[in-house]
Amino acid sequence: MNRIDPKLAATLRQPRELADAGLVPVAALAELEQVAARYAVAVTPELAALIDPADANDPIARQFIPSADELVEQPSETADPIGDDAHSPVAGIVHRYPDRVLFKLVHVCAVYCRFCFRREMVGPGKASALSDDAYRGALEYIRTHQEVWEVILTGGDPLMLSSRRLSEIMADLAGIDHVKIIRLHSRVPIADPERVNSDMVAALRVDGATTWIAIHANHPRELGANARAACARLADAGIPLVSQSVLLRGVNDDAATLTALMRAFVECRIKPYYLHHGDLAPGTAHLRTTIEAGQELMRALRGRVSGLCQPDYVLDIPGGYGKAPIGPTYLSQPASREGEDPLERRYRIVDYCGDVHLYPPQP
Repeated sequence: MNRIDPKLAATLRQPRELADAGLVPVAALAELEQVAARYAVAVTPELAALIDPADANDPIARQFIPSADELVEQPSETADPIGDDAHSPVAGIVHRYPDRVLFKLVHVCAVYCRFCFRREMVGPGKASALSDDAYRGALEYIRTHQEVWEVILTGGDPLMLSSRRLSEIMADLAGIDHVKIIRLHSRVPIADPERVNSDMVAALRVDGATTWIAIHANHPRELGANARAACARLADAGIPLVSQSVLLRGVNDDAATLTALMRAFVECRIKPYYLHHGDLAPGTAHLRTTIEAGQELMRALRGRVSGLCQPDYVLDIPGGYGKAPIGPTYLSQPASREGEDPLERRYRIVDYCGDVHLYPPQP
């Protein structure tokens, strides 16, 4: 169990509270108040305890402590960077891909990430949850679209709901014959692991559909003893776990950190799933890397780290066009020759050491 300083015993939500806890300088308060007036701030005791106040570049702080850099916007940044609105037929539903929908139940989180692509839509001053009418309308949409095989609960963070409410929602969805998979995206097991108790775990298991949970963490320090125990409670209940991470400058954009993070996931029975390129959310340029840097990191992982530890490096195409894998390419094809047998066509393949080979090999 982390030893929580008394100053960090409650979720920190205001720049003044962050300053009192020694996590930001008092001299920065005026600018940080401007940031907090636009973008929600919340740092749970669990995550605040991981921050080293003496490290100006602490990777946990970079994710959760507001920065004046957030006041600087780039022309390419937009309030809806992945185009949710363009694919929202009814309130609470995003139907971008044929066989699955996002179901945005709540607009609050245990902790607010400084790089969040929904930062304009969540937090204080926004609606905290769908209205009853909107909830019923979203369920009806799912019922009448039989191509929907998977429902992804997101928001906000769906594990901010009470266990009782989660149980009701899971039962409602599992009662729809064509819904076979219910996936929840959450940071709660990392940010507030004690919330993942036996009641919540029981609420997530339901007859008629299979539950999956995507756990969001970006640095290996986030997977400490308490977070690992919360993930174990889910895995022990038979709930499959996958990971989501965002490639962030100064947080995980080096091979050693990314390797440690992916190994930590696998040790926790969490299969690495997505490594997201940073979205074009307002005020987040200081946290984004280049795509080339991400591709080089994926090359560093390939062959040096177990296949279990390999996520897909993906970009959500702005405008609502979906995710595209953007990892490095290892295969190229020389120009074909007239009359060539397609089965004998040769390719150049680069191995994990950077050496080039021909396939099929020369007889």
